Amino acid sequence: MAQVEIKSDISGMVWKIDVSAGASVNEEDAIITLESMKMEIPVTAPANGIVKEILVKEGDVVEEEQTVAILEV
Repeated sequence: MAQVEIKSDISGMVWKIDVSAGASVNEEDAIITLESMKMEIPVTAPANGIVKEILVKEGDVVEEEQTVAILEV
């Protein structure tokens, strides 16, 4: 299986982790939700697959283009 890095589109704080490692997800399913400028912005799966690893935890601050999770497709 190929591995795909899931990256944050924006800088913000990890407000909620929507799935756990090992979860099966579909394209566009929310992996984590970021809070930025009082808005909740989901970081979504780019393809169908299985979440191999979540690289952040709730409360972490992430930068734009930071890898937040690994997806096996």
